[in-house]
Amino acid sequence: MTVGRSPWRVFAATAVGVVAVFLNMSGLAVALPTITRELGADPGQADWILLGYMLVTTALILVFGRLADIVGRRSLYLAGLVVFTAGTGLAALAPSAGFLIAARVVQGVGAAAVITNNTALLTDVFPARTLGRALGWNVTVAATAQVAGPVVGGAATQLLGWRGLFVVCVPIGLVAIGASVLSVPAGVERVGRVREPFDLPGALLSTAMLTALVLTLTPGVTSTVASWLPWACGAVTLALLAAFVVVQTRRAHPLVDVALLRTRAIALVLAAVLANAIGSYAVVLLASLHEQAVGGATSLEAGVLVTPVAAGTLIASAAAGSLFDRFTPRTLTTTGMAVTACGLLGFSLTLSSTTVPFLAVAPFLLLVGAGTGLFMTPSTSALMLSVRADRRGMANGLRSTTQNVGYLLSTALALAFTTTGLSEPARQAAYDGTLNTLNVLGSGELDRFVANIRATGFVLTGIVAMGGVICLAFPTSLRAPRTADAAAVNSPPESATSRRTSP
Repeated sequence: MTVGRSPWRVFAATAVGVVAVFLNMSGLAVALPTITRELGADPGQADWILLGYMLVTTALILVFGRLADIVGRRSLYLAGLVVFTAGTGLAALAPSAGFLIAARVVQGVGAAAVITNNTALLTDVFPARTLGRALGWNVTVAATAQVAGPVVGGAATQLLGWRGLFVVCVPIGLVAIGASVLSVPAGVERVGRVREPFDLPGALLSTAMLTALVLTLTPGVTSTVASWLPWACGAVTLALLAAFVVVQTRRAHPLVDVALLRTRAIALVLAAVLANAIGSYAVVLLASLHEQAVGGATSLEAGVLVTPVAAGTLIASAAAGSLFDRFTPRTLTTTGMAVTACGLLGFSLTLSSTTVPFLAVAPFLLLVGAGTGLFMTPSTSALMLSVRADRRGMANGLRSTTQNVGYLLSTALALAFTTTGLSEPARQAAYDGTLNTLNVLGSGELDRFVANIRATGFVLTGIVAMGGVICLAFPTSLRAPRTADAAAVNSPPESATSRRTSP
Protein backbone atom coordinates (compact mmCIF):
# COMPACT_ATOMS: atom_id res chain seq x y z
CA MET A 1 0.00 0.00 0.00
CA THR A 2 1.38 3.35 -0.94
CA VAL A 3 -0.20 5.49 1.76
CA GLY A 4 -0.67 5.02 5.46
CA ARG A 5 -4.37 5.75 5.60
CA SER A 6 -6.81 2.85 5.45
CA PRO A 7 -7.50 2.05 1.79
CA TRP A 8 -11.08 1.05 2.65
CA ARG A 9 -11.69 4.60 3.84
CA VAL A 10 -10.61 5.81 0.41
CA PHE A 11 -12.90 3.21 -1.15
CA ALA A 12 -15.87 4.43 0.91
CA ALA A 13 -15.29 8.04 -0.13
CA THR A 14 -14.91 7.33 -3.83
CA ALA A 15 -17.91 4.98 -3.77
CA VAL A 16 -20.16 7.95 -3.03
CA GLY A 17 -18.88 9.70 -6.15
CA VAL A 18 -19.44 6.56 -8.19
CA VAL A 19 -23.04 6.36 -6.97
CA ALA A 20 -23.70 10.00 -7.91
CA VAL A 21 -22.35 9.58 -11.45
CA PHE A 22 -23.82 6.22 -12.38
CA LEU A 23 -27.17 6.77 -10.68
CA ASN A 24 -27.72 9.89 -12.74
CA MET A 25 -26.38 8.37 -15.94
CA SER A 26 -28.90 5.54 -16.06
CA GLY A 27 -31.81 7.07 -14.15
CA LEU A 28 -32.88 9.18 -17.10
CA ALA A 29 -33.99 6.12 -19.09
CA VAL A 30 -37.34 5.88 -17.30
CA ALA A 31 -37.75 9.65 -16.91
CA LEU A 32 -37.26 10.35 -20.64
CA PRO A 33 -40.97 10.07 -21.62
CA THR A 34 -41.96 12.52 -18.88
CA ILE A 35 -39.18 14.96 -19.83
CA THR A 36 -40.16 14.72 -23.51
CA ARG A 37 -43.79 15.57 -22.72
CA GLU A 38 -43.17 18.37 -20.22
CA LEU A 39 -40.37 20.15 -22.11
CA GLY A 40 -41.98 19.57 -25.52
CA ALA A 41 -38.82 17.89 -26.83
CA ASP A 42 -38.89 16.50 -30.36
CA PRO A 43 -37.44 13.00 -31.04
CA GLY A 44 -34.03 14.42 -31.96
CA GLN A 45 -33.80 16.40 -28.72
CA ALA A 46 -34.98 13.38 -26.75
CA ASP A 47 -32.11 11.37 -28.25
CA TRP A 48 -29.57 14.02 -27.30
CA ILE A 49 -30.78 14.30 -23.72
CA LEU A 50 -29.38 10.77 -23.36
CA LEU A 51 -26.57 10.85 -25.90
CA GLY A 52 -25.10 14.32 -25.21
CA TYR A 53 -23.91 13.26 -21.76
CA MET A 54 -22.53 9.99 -23.06
CA LEU A 55 -20.76 11.68 -25.98
CA VAL A 56 -18.83 14.14 -23.82
CA THR A 57 -17.98 11.51 -21.21
CA THR A 58 -16.68 9.10 -23.83
CA ALA A 59 -14.71 11.74 -25.72
CA LEU A 60 -12.91 13.04 -22.60
CA ILE A 61 -12.07 9.82 -20.75
CA LEU A 62 -8.83 9.21 -22.65
CA VAL A 63 -7.79 12.83 -22.19
CA PHE A 64 -8.45 12.83 -18.46
CA GLY A 65 -6.81 9.42 -18.07
CA ARG A 66 -3.57 10.79 -19.43
CA LEU A 67 -3.82 14.04 -17.48
CA ALA A 68 -4.28 11.99 -14.30
CA ASP A 69 -0.93 10.28 -14.86
CA ILE A 70 0.73 13.69 -15.30
CA VAL A 71 -0.93 16.11 -12.85
CA GLY A 72 -2.20 13.64 -10.25
CA ARG A 73 -5.39 11.66 -9.85
CA ARG A 74 -6.74 13.27 -6.66
CA SER A 75 -6.88 16.83 -8.01
CA LEU A 76 -8.56 15.79 -11.24
CA TYR A 77 -10.99 13.52 -9.42
CA LEU A 78 -12.09 16.28 -7.03
CA ALA A 79 -12.44 18.77 -9.89
CA GLY A 80 -14.60 16.26 -11.73
CA LEU A 81 -16.92 15.89 -8.73
CA VAL A 82 -17.34 19.67 -8.48
CA VAL A 83 -18.13 20.07 -12.19
CA PHE A 84 -20.51 17.11 -12.19
CA THR A 85 -22.43 18.39 -9.17
CA ALA A 86 -22.70 21.87 -10.70
CA GLY A 87 -24.02 20.40 -13.95
CA THR A 88 -26.56 18.35 -12.00
CA GLY A 89 -27.86 21.49 -10.31
CA LEU A 90 -28.19 23.23 -13.68
CA ALA A 91 -30.09 20.25 -15.09
CA ALA A 92 -32.59 20.44 -12.24
CA LEU A 93 -33.32 24.06 -13.19
CA ALA A 94 -33.53 23.49 -16.98
CA PRO A 95 -36.39 25.54 -18.54
CA SER A 96 -36.11 23.91 -21.96
CA ALA A 97 -34.84 20.81 -23.73
CA GLY A 98 -31.87 22.71 -25.17
CA PHE A 99 -30.82 23.96 -21.74
CA LEU A 100 -31.11 20.45 -20.33
CA ILE A 101 -28.90 19.05 -23.09
CA ALA A 102 -26.28 21.74 -22.31
CA ALA A 103 -26.44 20.92 -18.59
CA ARG A 104 -26.01 17.24 -19.39
CA VAL A 105 -22.86 18.14 -21.35
CA VAL A 106 -21.46 19.87 -18.24
CA GLN A 107 -22.31 16.76 -16.24
CA GLY A 108 -20.48 14.65 -18.81
CA VAL A 109 -17.27 16.65 -18.41
CA GLY A 110 -17.26 16.07 -14.66
CA ALA A 111 -18.30 12.43 -14.96
CA ALA A 112 -15.38 11.71 -17.31
CA ALA A 113 -12.87 12.91 -14.69
CA VAL A 114 -14.55 10.86 -11.94
CA ILE A 115 -14.85 7.65 -13.97
CA THR A 116 -11.28 7.83 -15.21
CA ASN A 117 -9.66 8.32 -11.81
CA ASN A 118 -11.81 6.18 -9.53
CA THR A 119 -10.36 2.76 -10.40
CA ALA A 120 -6.81 4.12 -10.71
CA LEU A 121 -7.01 5.70 -7.24
CA LEU A 122 -8.02 2.38 -5.71
CA THR A 123 -5.26 0.54 -7.54
CA ASP A 124 -2.76 3.02 -6.11
CA VAL A 125 -3.78 2.63 -2.45
CA PHE A 126 -4.66 -1.08 -2.17
CA PRO A 127 -2.00 -3.81 -1.83
CA ALA A 128 -2.07 -6.54 -4.47
CA ARG A 129 -3.43 -9.18 -2.09
CA THR A 130 -6.68 -7.24 -1.54
CA LEU A 131 -6.86 -5.28 -4.79
CA GLY A 132 -9.04 -7.85 -6.54
CA ARG A 133 -11.60 -7.69 -3.73
CA ALA A 134 -11.56 -3.88 -3.69
CA LEU A 135 -12.00 -3.59 -7.45
CA GLY A 136 -14.74 -6.20 -7.24
CA TRP A 137 -16.66 -4.14 -4.72
CA ASN A 138 -15.98 -1.00 -6.75
CA VAL A 139 -17.53 -2.62 -9.80
CA THR A 140 -20.41 -3.78 -7.61
CA VAL A 141 -21.09 -0.22 -6.45
CA ALA A 142 -20.85 1.21 -9.98
CA ALA A 143 -22.92 -1.50 -11.63
CA THR A 144 -25.57 -1.48 -8.91
CA ALA A 145 -25.90 2.32 -9.02
CA GLN A 146 -26.11 2.14 -12.79
CA VAL A 147 -28.88 -0.44 -12.93
CA ALA A 148 -30.65 0.92 -9.82
CA GLY A 149 -30.80 4.34 -11.49
CA PRO A 150 -34.08 3.54 -13.29
CA VAL A 151 -35.72 2.60 -9.98
CA VAL A 152 -34.55 5.78 -8.27
CA GLY A 153 -35.33 7.81 -11.39
CA GLY A 154 -38.81 6.34 -11.63
CA ALA A 155 -39.57 6.97 -7.97
CA ALA A 156 -38.16 10.51 -8.04
CA THR A 157 -40.08 11.33 -11.22
CA GLN A 158 -43.29 9.93 -9.79
CA LEU A 159 -42.99 11.84 -6.50
CA LEU A 160 -41.12 15.03 -7.45
CA GLY A 161 -41.42 15.29 -11.22
CA TRP A 162 -38.56 14.63 -13.65
CA ARG A 163 -36.39 17.26 -11.95
CA GLY A 164 -36.46 15.08 -8.86
CA LEU A 165 -33.71 12.79 -10.20
CA PHE A 166 -31.29 15.71 -10.43
CA VAL A 167 -32.40 17.18 -7.11
CA VAL A 168 -31.67 13.86 -5.40
CA CYS A 169 -28.20 13.62 -6.95
CA VAL A 170 -27.00 17.10 -5.92
CA PRO A 171 -26.59 16.31 -2.18
CA ILE A 172 -24.98 12.97 -3.07
CA GLY A 173 -22.43 14.89 -5.12
CA LEU A 174 -21.78 17.32 -2.26
CA VAL A 175 -21.24 14.44 0.16
CA ALA A 176 -18.86 12.83 -2.33
CA ILE A 177 -16.81 16.04 -2.54
CA GLY A 178 -16.53 16.40 1.23
CA ALA A 179 -15.76 12.73 1.84
CA SER A 180 -13.08 12.66 -0.85
CA VAL A 181 -11.38 15.82 0.41
CA LEU A 182 -11.12 14.27 3.87
CA SER A 183 -10.35 10.66 2.94
CA VAL A 184 -8.32 10.54 -0.28
CA PRO A 185 -4.77 11.31 0.92
CA ALA A 186 -2.72 13.98 -0.78
CA GLY A 187 0.18 11.51 -0.90
CA VAL A 188 -1.59 9.52 -3.57
CA GLU A 189 -0.93 12.43 -5.93
CA ARG A 190 2.65 11.24 -6.27
CA VAL A 191 1.74 7.65 -7.10
CA GLY A 192 2.15 6.94 -10.78
CA ARG A 193 2.86 10.58 -11.67
CA VAL A 194 5.20 10.93 -14.60
CA ARG A 195 7.22 13.89 -15.81
CA GLU A 196 5.97 13.88 -19.40
CA PRO A 197 4.36 16.55 -21.59
CA PHE A 198 0.67 16.30 -22.42
CA ASP A 199 -0.15 15.05 -25.93
CA LEU A 200 -2.40 17.87 -27.18
CA PRO A 201 -2.58 16.71 -30.83
CA GLY A 202 -3.57 13.24 -29.67
CA ALA A 203 -6.20 14.68 -27.33
CA LEU A 204 -7.75 16.79 -30.09
CA LEU A 205 -7.74 13.92 -32.58
CA SER A 206 -9.26 11.44 -30.13
CA THR A 207 -11.99 13.87 -29.10
CA ALA A 208 -12.87 14.66 -32.71
CA MET A 209 -12.76 10.97 -33.67
CA LEU A 210 -15.08 9.87 -30.88
CA THR A 211 -17.48 12.74 -31.62
CA ALA A 212 -17.66 11.70 -35.26
CA LEU A 213 -18.18 8.09 -34.18
CA VAL A 214 -21.16 9.05 -32.02
CA LEU A 215 -22.72 10.99 -34.90
CA THR A 216 -22.17 7.96 -37.13
CA LEU A 217 -23.93 5.69 -34.65
CA THR A 218 -26.98 7.93 -34.28
CA PRO A 219 -28.57 7.99 -37.74
CA GLY A 220 -31.94 8.81 -36.16
CA VAL A 221 -30.42 12.16 -35.16
CA THR A 222 -28.05 13.01 -38.00
CA SER A 223 -30.35 11.92 -40.80
CA THR A 224 -32.90 14.52 -39.70
CA VAL A 225 -30.36 17.13 -40.80
CA ALA A 226 -29.26 15.42 -44.03
CA SER A 227 -29.57 11.82 -45.23
CA TRP A 228 -25.90 11.69 -46.19
CA LEU A 229 -24.59 12.99 -42.85
CA PRO A 230 -24.22 9.60 -41.08
CA TRP A 231 -22.14 8.27 -43.97
CA ALA A 232 -19.99 11.40 -44.01
CA CYS A 233 -19.43 11.11 -40.26
CA GLY A 234 -18.40 7.48 -40.73
CA ALA A 235 -15.81 8.44 -43.32
CA VAL A 236 -14.50 11.22 -41.08
CA THR A 237 -14.26 8.76 -38.17
CA LEU A 238 -12.08 6.37 -40.17
CA ALA A 239 -9.85 9.20 -41.40
CA LEU A 240 -9.39 10.57 -37.88
CA LEU A 241 -8.69 7.07 -36.53
CA ALA A 242 -5.91 6.59 -39.08
CA ALA A 243 -4.45 9.99 -38.24
CA PHE A 244 -4.66 9.26 -34.51
CA VAL A 245 -2.80 5.95 -34.85
CA VAL A 246 -0.05 7.59 -36.93
CA VAL A 247 0.37 10.43 -34.44
CA GLN A 248 0.45 8.09 -31.44
CA THR A 249 3.12 5.85 -32.93
CA ARG A 250 5.38 8.82 -33.69
CA ARG A 251 5.14 10.77 -30.43
CA ALA A 252 7.57 10.17 -27.58
CA HIS A 253 4.85 10.66 -24.96
CA PRO A 254 1.53 9.70 -26.59
CA LEU A 255 -1.97 9.97 -25.21
CA VAL A 256 -2.31 6.21 -25.75
CA ASP A 257 0.70 3.93 -25.57
CA VAL A 258 0.10 1.61 -28.54
CA ALA A 259 2.23 -1.00 -26.75
CA LEU A 260 -0.80 -1.60 -24.52
CA LEU A 261 -2.97 -2.47 -27.50
CA ARG A 262 -0.27 -4.76 -28.91
CA THR A 263 -0.43 -6.88 -25.78
CA ARG A 264 -2.73 -9.78 -26.63
CA ALA A 265 -4.31 -10.10 -23.20
CA ILE A 266 -5.16 -6.40 -22.96
CA ALA A 267 -6.53 -6.27 -26.51
CA LEU A 268 -8.78 -9.27 -25.82
CA VAL A 269 -10.06 -7.82 -22.56
CA LEU A 270 -10.94 -4.52 -24.25
CA ALA A 271 -12.73 -6.33 -27.09
CA ALA A 272 -14.76 -8.33 -24.58
CA VAL A 273 -15.58 -5.18 -22.59
CA LEU A 274 -16.92 -3.59 -25.78
CA ALA A 275 -19.10 -6.60 -26.62
CA ASN A 276 -20.50 -6.82 -23.09
CA ALA A 277 -21.29 -3.10 -22.93
CA ILE A 278 -23.05 -3.10 -26.31
CA GLY A 279 -25.04 -6.22 -25.53
CA SER A 280 -26.20 -5.55 -21.99
CA TYR A 281 -26.57 -1.80 -21.51
CA ALA A 282 -29.73 -1.12 -23.54
CA VAL A 283 -31.89 -3.78 -21.89
CA VAL A 284 -33.07 -1.31 -19.23
CA LEU A 285 -33.98 1.25 -21.90
CA LEU A 286 -35.77 -1.38 -24.01
CA ALA A 287 -37.78 -2.68 -21.05
CA SER A 288 -38.67 0.84 -19.94
CA LEU A 289 -39.77 1.98 -23.41
CA HIS A 290 -41.87 -1.16 -23.88
CA GLU A 291 -43.71 -0.87 -20.58
CA GLN A 292 -44.40 2.87 -20.88
CA ALA A 293 -45.16 3.10 -24.60
CA VAL A 294 -47.00 -0.23 -24.96
CA GLY A 295 -48.32 -1.03 -21.49
CA GLY A 296 -48.97 2.55 -20.34
CA ALA A 297 -46.87 2.07 -17.20
CA THR A 298 -45.76 5.01 -15.09
CA SER A 299 -42.08 5.87 -14.67
CA LEU A 300 -42.11 4.27 -11.22
CA GLU A 301 -43.69 1.06 -12.53
CA ALA A 302 -41.13 0.89 -15.32
CA GLY A 303 -38.36 1.40 -12.78
CA VAL A 304 -39.67 -1.41 -10.60
CA LEU A 305 -39.86 -3.71 -13.63
CA VAL A 306 -36.07 -3.54 -14.14
CA THR A 307 -35.11 -4.05 -10.48
CA PRO A 308 -34.07 -7.68 -11.20
CA VAL A 309 -31.21 -6.32 -13.30
CA ALA A 310 -29.91 -4.42 -10.28
CA ALA A 311 -30.37 -7.41 -7.99
CA GLY A 312 -28.55 -9.76 -10.36
CA THR A 313 -25.66 -7.36 -10.83
CA LEU A 314 -25.29 -6.75 -7.09
CA ILE A 315 -25.22 -10.44 -6.21
CA ALA A 316 -22.96 -11.60 -9.04
CA SER A 317 -20.40 -8.78 -8.95
CA ALA A 318 -20.00 -9.12 -5.19
CA ALA A 319 -19.44 -12.86 -5.55
CA ALA A 320 -17.07 -12.36 -8.47
CA GLY A 321 -14.69 -10.37 -6.26
CA SER A 322 -14.06 -13.50 -4.18
CA LEU A 323 -14.22 -15.91 -7.12
CA PHE A 324 -11.44 -13.93 -8.83
CA ASP A 325 -8.93 -15.49 -6.41
CA ARG A 326 -10.07 -19.04 -7.28
CA PHE A 327 -10.91 -18.98 -10.99
CA THR A 328 -9.24 -17.48 -14.03
CA PRO A 329 -10.77 -14.41 -15.70
CA ARG A 330 -11.37 -16.57 -18.77
CA THR A 331 -13.68 -18.88 -16.81
CA LEU A 332 -15.56 -16.08 -15.04
CA THR A 333 -15.98 -13.76 -18.02
CA THR A 334 -17.06 -16.55 -20.40
CA THR A 335 -19.63 -17.74 -17.88
CA GLY A 336 -20.86 -14.19 -17.39
CA MET A 337 -21.29 -13.67 -21.13
CA ALA A 338 -23.22 -16.93 -21.47
CA VAL A 339 -25.58 -16.01 -18.63
CA THR A 340 -26.17 -12.54 -20.12
CA ALA A 341 -26.92 -13.98 -23.57
CA CYS A 342 -29.48 -16.40 -22.09
CA GLY A 343 -31.16 -13.53 -20.24
CA LEU A 344 -31.33 -11.29 -23.33
CA LEU A 345 -32.76 -14.08 -25.45
CA GLY A 346 -35.43 -14.93 -22.91
CA PHE A 347 -36.33 -11.26 -22.43
CA SER A 348 -36.76 -10.75 -26.17
CA LEU A 349 -38.99 -13.81 -26.52
CA THR A 350 -41.37 -12.71 -23.73
CA LEU A 351 -42.25 -9.32 -25.26
CA SER A 352 -45.73 -8.78 -26.70
CA SER A 353 -48.06 -5.97 -27.76
CA THR A 354 -49.50 -5.78 -24.24
CA THR A 355 -48.05 -5.30 -20.77
CA VAL A 356 -45.60 -8.09 -19.88
CA PRO A 357 -46.24 -9.64 -16.43
CA PHE A 358 -43.42 -8.93 -14.01
CA LEU A 359 -42.97 -12.59 -13.10
CA ALA A 360 -42.63 -13.50 -16.76
CA VAL A 361 -39.76 -11.12 -17.52
CA ALA A 362 -38.06 -10.84 -14.10
CA PRO A 363 -36.04 -14.10 -14.31
CA PHE A 364 -34.52 -13.08 -17.63
CA LEU A 365 -33.66 -9.56 -16.46
CA LEU A 366 -32.07 -11.14 -13.39
CA LEU A 367 -29.88 -13.26 -15.67
CA VAL A 368 -28.81 -10.20 -17.68
CA GLY A 369 -27.75 -8.41 -14.49
CA ALA A 370 -26.03 -11.47 -13.02
CA GLY A 371 -24.07 -12.16 -16.18
CA THR A 372 -22.95 -8.54 -16.43
CA GLY A 373 -21.84 -8.49 -12.80
CA LEU A 374 -19.95 -11.75 -13.20
CA PHE A 375 -18.14 -10.35 -16.26
CA MET A 376 -17.25 -6.86 -15.09
CA THR A 377 -15.27 -7.61 -11.95
CA PRO A 378 -12.72 -10.11 -13.36
CA SER A 379 -12.29 -8.19 -16.61
CA THR A 380 -11.58 -4.91 -14.81
CA SER A 381 -9.29 -6.52 -12.24
CA ALA A 382 -7.34 -8.46 -14.87
CA LEU A 383 -6.75 -5.36 -16.96
CA MET A 384 -5.61 -3.16 -14.08
CA LEU A 385 -3.25 -5.85 -12.80
CA SER A 386 -1.72 -6.26 -16.27
CA VAL A 387 -0.18 -2.78 -16.45
CA ARG A 388 2.46 -0.92 -14.47
CA ALA A 389 1.62 1.90 -12.07
CA ASP A 390 2.68 4.65 -14.50
CA ARG A 391 0.22 3.40 -17.12
CA ARG A 392 -2.82 2.72 -14.93
CA GLY A 393 -4.52 6.02 -15.71
CA MET A 394 -4.02 5.36 -19.41
CA ALA A 395 -5.15 1.72 -19.16
CA ASN A 396 -8.22 2.63 -17.14
CA GLY A 397 -8.96 5.40 -19.62
CA LEU A 398 -8.85 2.86 -22.45
CA ARG A 399 -11.16 0.52 -20.54
CA SER A 400 -13.61 3.26 -19.64
CA THR A 401 -13.57 4.69 -23.16
CA THR A 402 -14.17 1.24 -24.64
CA GLN A 403 -17.00 0.59 -22.20
CA ASN A 404 -18.62 3.98 -22.85
CA VAL A 405 -18.36 3.53 -26.62
CA GLY A 406 -20.24 0.27 -26.04
CA TYR A 407 -22.86 2.08 -23.98
CA LEU A 408 -23.22 4.68 -26.72
CA LEU A 409 -23.55 2.08 -29.44
CA SER A 410 -26.04 0.09 -27.37
CA THR A 411 -28.17 3.19 -26.72
CA ALA A 412 -27.93 4.36 -30.32
CA LEU A 413 -28.99 0.93 -31.60
CA ALA A 414 -31.93 0.85 -29.21
CA LEU A 415 -33.11 4.36 -30.09
CA ALA A 416 -32.68 3.89 -33.84
CA PHE A 417 -33.93 0.31 -34.26
CA THR A 418 -37.01 0.51 -32.04
CA THR A 419 -38.57 3.34 -34.07
CA THR A 420 -37.57 2.10 -37.53
CA GLY A 421 -40.53 2.15 -39.92
CA LEU A 422 -42.79 4.16 -37.60
CA SER A 423 -44.57 7.30 -38.69
CA GLU A 424 -43.45 10.57 -37.13
CA PRO A 425 -46.49 10.75 -34.76
CA ALA A 426 -45.91 7.15 -33.66
CA ARG A 427 -42.19 7.81 -33.18
CA GLN A 428 -42.96 10.83 -30.99
CA ALA A 429 -45.49 8.78 -29.02
CA ALA A 430 -42.94 6.00 -28.48
CA TYR A 431 -40.61 8.51 -26.85
CA ASP A 432 -43.20 10.22 -24.67
CA GLY A 433 -44.84 6.96 -23.56
CA THR A 434 -48.23 7.43 -25.25
CA LEU A 435 -47.98 5.02 -28.17
CA ASN A 436 -50.69 2.79 -26.70
CA THR A 437 -53.14 5.71 -26.67
CA LEU A 438 -52.81 6.51 -30.37
CA ASN A 439 -55.11 5.04 -32.99
CA VAL A 440 -52.30 2.90 -34.40
CA LEU A 441 -53.65 -0.60 -33.88
CA GLY A 442 -55.21 -0.72 -37.34
CA SER A 443 -52.01 0.46 -38.99
CA GLY A 444 -49.91 -2.14 -37.18
CA GLU A 445 -47.45 0.41 -35.79
CA LEU A 446 -47.78 -0.85 -32.23
CA ASP A 447 -46.95 -4.39 -33.35
CA ARG A 448 -44.09 -3.03 -35.46
CA PHE A 449 -42.67 -1.19 -32.44
CA VAL A 450 -42.74 -4.37 -30.34
CA ALA A 451 -41.19 -6.38 -33.18
CA ASN A 452 -38.41 -3.79 -33.42
CA ILE A 453 -37.66 -4.08 -29.70
CA ARG A 454 -37.61 -7.86 -29.98
CA ALA A 455 -35.28 -7.74 -33.01
CA THR A 456 -32.97 -5.36 -31.14
CA GLY A 457 -32.83 -7.86 -28.28
CA PHE A 458 -31.86 -10.63 -30.69
CA VAL A 459 -29.07 -8.49 -32.14
CA LEU A 460 -27.75 -7.71 -28.66
CA THR A 461 -27.86 -11.42 -27.80
CA GLY A 462 -25.66 -12.19 -30.80
CA ILE A 463 -23.16 -9.51 -29.84
CA VAL A 464 -22.86 -10.90 -26.31
CA ALA A 465 -22.39 -14.41 -27.72
CA MET A 466 -19.49 -13.14 -29.84
CA GLY A 467 -18.07 -11.56 -26.70
CA GLY A 468 -18.18 -14.96 -25.03
CA VAL A 469 -16.07 -16.39 -27.85
CA ILE A 470 -13.54 -13.59 -27.28
CA CYS A 471 -13.41 -14.46 -23.58
CA LEU A 472 -12.58 -18.07 -24.44
CA ALA A 473 -9.40 -16.75 -26.05
CA PHE A 474 -8.17 -15.12 -22.81
CA PRO A 475 -4.80 -16.60 -21.78
CA THR A 476 -5.01 -18.70 -18.62
CA SER A 477 -2.06 -16.75 -17.21
CA LEU A 478 -4.26 -13.65 -17.01
CA ARG A 479 -5.22 -13.74 -13.33
CA ALA A 480 -4.51 -12.12 -9.97
CA PRO A 481 -0.77 -12.00 -9.18
CA ARG A 482 0.54 -14.23 -6.42
CA THR A 483 3.12 -13.32 -3.81
CA ALA A 484 6.04 -13.21 -6.21
CA ASP A 485 4.27 -10.72 -8.46
CA ALA A 486 2.64 -8.55 -5.82
CA ALA A 487 5.55 -6.17 -5.46
CA ALA A 488 5.83 -5.67 -9.20
CA VAL A 489 2.17 -4.71 -9.54
CA ASN A 490 2.44 -1.85 -7.07
CA SER A 491 6.01 -0.87 -7.90
CA PRO A 492 6.83 2.78 -8.55
CA PRO A 493 7.24 4.09 -12.11
CA GLU A 494 10.35 3.06 -13.96
CA SER A 495 12.63 5.19 -16.02
CA ALA A 496 11.42 6.74 -19.23
CA THR A 497 13.33 4.16 -21.25
CA SER A 498 11.92 1.06 -19.56
CA ARG A 499 8.47 2.66 -19.40
CA ARG A 500 8.17 2.52 -23.15
CA THR A 501 8.30 -1.28 -23.26
CA SER A 502 5.20 -3.44 -23.47
CA PRO A 503 3.75 -4.30 -20.03
